[in-house]
Amino acid sequence: MQRMAFSFRPRTLEALRHYSRARFWADLGAGATVGIVALPLAMAFAIASGLKPEAGLWTAIIGGFLIALLGGTNVQIGGPAGAFIVIVYGIVERYGVSGLLLSTAAAGVLLFVLGMLRLGTLVRFVPVAIVIGFTNGIAVLIALSQIKDALGLAIDKMPGDFVAQVQVIAQHLASTNPYALGLAAACLGGLFLWPRLFAHGSPVLRLAEGQTVRSFARIPAPVVALVSLTLWAHALGYPVETIGTRFGGIPQGLPALALPALTWDTARQLVMPTLTIAVLGAIESLLCARVADQLASGPWHRKHDPNQELMAQGLANVLVPFFGGMPATGTIARTVTNLRAGATSPVAGMVHALTLGAIVLLAAPLALHIPLAVLAGILLYVAWNMGEWHEFVRLRHFSNHYRLLMLGTFFLTVVFDLTVAVEVGLVLACVLFVRRMSALFRAEPLPREAAAPTARLGWSLHGALFFGAASRIDPLVEAIEAAPQGVQVELDMRDLFALDTTGLDGLEQILKAVVQRGGYLALHHPQEQVRSLMERSGFSARLAEQTPPGPRGDASGQA
Repeated sequence: MQRMAFSFRPRTLEALRHYSRARFWADLGAGATVGIVALPLAMAFAIASGLKPEAGLWTAIIGGFLIALLGGTNVQIGGPAGAFIVIVYGIVERYGVSGLLLSTAAAGVLLFVLGMLRLGTLVRFVPVAIVIGFTNGIAVLIALSQIKDALGLAIDKMPGDFVAQVQVIAQHLASTNPYALGLAAACLGGLFLWPRLFAHGSPVLRLAEGQTVRSFARIPAPVVALVSLTLWAHALGYPVETIGTRFGGIPQGLPALALPALTWDTARQLVMPTLTIAVLGAIESLLCARVADQLASGPWHRKHDPNQELMAQGLANVLVPFFGGMPATGTIARTVTNLRAGATSPVAGMVHALTLGAIVLLAAPLALHIPLAVLAGILLYVAWNMGEWHEFVRLRHFSNHYRLLMLGTFFLTVVFDLTVAVEVGLVLACVLFVRRMSALFRAEPLPREAAAPTARLGWSLHGALFFGAASRIDPLVEAIEAAPQGVQVELDMRDLFALDTTGLDGLEQILKAVVQRGGYLALHHPQEQVRSLMERSGFSARLAEQTPPGPRGDASGQA
């Protein structure tokens, strides 16, 4: 067998081979646009995860730059993602920030190994019902986690689990801050309204047609909401909590390199969080890359390399924790923004990171006045767009297996956590797959010839005879045991496309029953996989030891 050589070839090398000035200007504009969009999202994701805002910012800067530089896609934007909020918050609550940093770095190593071993395609084996279930569940949890800041509730610290969060919120509803509620509602309403104000054929464009209006319409909605509502709240002196009052602002400078404390006991406890971060990161990044493949067009476009992408994600997650960052992965919303802004190569992703870095280094003091209620409104909007809510309506068109898998993953994600949901979901998917495949196996009686002797039985086998369907052989064995002495049994196997050792044991039971009746077993037209297993196990040799009753006997499988 030929061994696959290790390959590490970032898409940047290929993209820059025939790079042009026109493409550079397109990438520069797209990267700057996405960098501005990433500013409020990176801060909001970090704060919602129980971290300081700079953790999200430097994750987007360092992680985003490395993912673009070393990745296997042309236009993917990396950084903190909403899907990690629930996971990161739970890890920080149980194991502290040092536990999060260790889990992220270890998950990065695991991601790199997955890509190095060329296992990137395995992510596609996760059923879409599980992906939709946990995505919608995470969206619900993100929205719930933002109720505190959106309402301005006087809660010192939110618990990590769903039931406790609902109870705490219900107990503190009386402390709702109307100013915070107004800012969050205005932010959320503005985010929904802004794209529609300048949509093609809208009244705004008809009344105020012009280049200035069109340029204004290109400003991302989160940036408009963040700047306008921050200025409004600061000018009117609204008594709401801000980044400055909670965190004391954002450091204006490069982050310090720090090594997280490592102990064996901590490492053992972080095995499951590490696996969760790695699995979720792989799924998120490769789903994002597939979305980009579907939307991208042009002579520069090429399908993504899943293994190279995983290696880039791994290296980014190994390095980011040493600068106090959080898990980084591909982000669908920012990648789509990058594409629509005209990106053509990984240069746009690197420009996005550099733009965000320049903003942090030059304008960090201005973030002091950003109300947390505005960031909560942005995250509520992210949660709404993140969830595939129409899939609940479409459930009636799918099988009970699909419904059970999707709804089960959704409720387990919301009520328990993502780790449990994915584990149970994958086990349930395997069980349902086995059940469905076993239902496809059938043994149909062969038509009897008019002159055929009464001591002759025959069946045509269809489907896969494996451990899930082995019990369906029992009626055949019972029929043989009730047949007269010298019974001749024929099995037509041309439609049996798979056989495992448990299924082979079922054939052994048939042969044993035939031998006990002094009869003969003939197998006709076995397919290659079936024939190979019978020969390797010695079953074909045992068939050949029988004494054929006549010209129809055939132990070799030839009709």
